[in-house]
Amino acid sequence: MKIKKMQDLDLKNKRVLVRVDYNVPTKDGRVTDDTRIQASLPTLRHLLAAGARVILMSHLGRPKGQVTPKYSLSPVAKHLGQVLGNPVEFASDCLGPAAASAAQNLPPGGILVLENLRFHPEEEKNDENFAKSLASLGEVFVQDAFGAVHRAHASTSAVTRFLPSGAGFLLQKELQFLEQIREKPAKPYVALVGGAKVSDKIEVLEKLLAKVDTLAIGGAMAYTFLSAMGVPVGKSLVEKDKTDLAKSLLDKAQKKNVTILLPRDHMVVKAIEDEASAKYTDDQAIPEGLIGVDVGPKTVQRLLAPIGSAKTIFWNGPMGIFEVARYSKGTTDVAKLAAEAAGRGTVVVIGGGDSVAAVQAAGLADKITHISTGGGASLEFLEGKDLPGVAALA
Repeated sequence: MKIKKMQDLDLKNKRVLVRVDYNVPTKDGRVTDDTRIQASLPTLRHLLAAGARVILMSHLGRPKGQVTPKYSLSPVAKHLGQVLGNPVEFASDCLGPAAASAAQNLPPGGILVLENLRFHPEEEKNDENFAKSLASLGEVFVQDAFGAVHRAHASTSAVTRFLPSGAGFLLQKELQFLEQIREKPAKPYVALVGGAKVSDKIEVLEKLLAKVDTLAIGGAMAYTFLSAMGVPVGKSLVEKDKTDLAKSLLDKAQKKNVTILLPRDHMVVKAIEDEASAKYTDDQAIPEGLIGVDVGPKTVQRLLAPIGSAKTIFWNGPMGIFEVARYSKGTTDVAKLAAEAAGRGTVVVIGGGDSVAAVQAAGLADKITHISTGGGASLEFLEGKDLPGVAALA
């Protein structure tokens, strides 16, 4: 994919408007996970080294076009300053006199964070006048918010009409790895897909079946597939209106000679909140009245061979209810297998909040080839969809 890059732009002494994805979790005015901030640092350091005046814009949460204090980017700006060890200015709005004055007075090597873009409804409407106002703050635009490029918003799409534009290092890296596994993955190629609903992953499952050698399915969506095969799943979550779809995907996999791996055993409980009742089943069947909450050790054992021989691995979605520590072992064990594979030279790409969280919780993030900062964007890219924020840089 040929897109304009920031390295091709004249950055020296320029006011560079940068779209970053600082939609990070905060609590009591503090950033609790700065993964996305850390991911933006190579681009920021390149701009600062070039003597640019850096103006950062982002969204945070879903304020729905209203000024909502809990979604202010002020704590994020403060945290960024601590990470960089440099002063970071903050503008109380993303446009208007205060933002314009702060941008104009920014010295070379200075950094300014604008207030939440989504405090204005025009942002999500891709409003051209709003985009023009944003563009007036800078002289060059750099797109580095991979987690937002699948949205046609003013700060991702329309703004490129008014400024010379290019991709930052994070966006370039995301596209490099995702394009590699979408177009020419090294074989054998193993995909691990989890999460709650088949309906959320239909299109990516269809695309993966055309590329992978093995597709391992976990999480609650596995129960819909097992139910479609006539396997008892107790009270586990099943999308009853998607069992026919699950059957068709299993049939397609067989015709394409793709191995589908479904859980061989499960951790089950009487109720989600009843952690004390947790136990493993002997096989695929879940007894009546019980709920599947994680894959079991036999399932993880079954993954050893395909993951061990894989040259490419894509993982999206947890193997169970990862948020509950008692039910996280299956997901954590898969994270360890993925890290070991990456250590052997396998290209391992992880996208999706909970699978990323599992790798981070296990202290294995630095062992993975590439951890995507955009779950939705990565899935849409692999589905073959155009990403508006990327198309705007073509």
